[in-house]
Amino acid sequence: MQALETTTLRITEIFFSLQGETSRVGLPTVFVRLTGCPLRCGYCDTAYAFTGGKTLSIAEILKQVARYQTRYVTVTGGEPLAQKACLVLLNALCDAHYSVSLETSGALDLANVDTRVSKIMDIKTPGSGEVSKNNWNNLEYLTMHDELKFVICDEADYRWVCETIQNRQLSQKCPILFSPVHGNLNPATLAEWILRDQLPVRMQLQLHKLLWGEGPGR
Repeated sequence: MQALETTTLRITEIFFSLQGETSRVGLPTVFVRLTGCPLRCGYCDTAYAFTGGKTLSIAEILKQVARYQTRYVTVTGGEPLAQKACLVLLNALCDAHYSVSLETSGALDLANVDTRVSKIMDIKTPGSGEVSKNNWNNLEYLTMHDELKFVICDEADYRWVCETIQNRQLSQKCPILFSPVHGNLNPATLAEWILRDQLPVRMQLQLHKLLWGEGPGR
């Protein structure tokens, strides 16, 4: 317990909302958003989390999470794994019997992430501007308990994603999520491509943006 009192993280915000993405969409969830990210994706909607934040002990984070009556917690960013103590936080949340998901770019090593955590790994497409940052070695740490996410900017991105799924046999790794870049690629167009090509994927829209629009927090 002393380690939880002394180990700290830089936190941008802790808030309660509906999960807007993944197979957990719609579930009341506590979000713990860590500060900092080594990537600069062109469509990023959480640039406010790149800097600033507040230093909190893991014990304090757990205390704030416990204010809400839900078993679902999502650790996100920025890129949460950019802070090494994120691994300690994930362990502590699992030990507290929460159902924990981690939203990560996959650019940083996933080898030591608690196996009880559902890893949501966002593979970067060429349209993101950060495709070179993908750490393909992380695929070996994924199971059917995890999910792969592709944020698709345009048709060129879509073709690249289809080739990547086929060449790396990703549908055998874990469930796959497709998201259109909000305000850029028409969701109906992406849906038509998926149906045309009969892809084994789940298309998702960002529920929180449909409900509350753009902006931080909810």
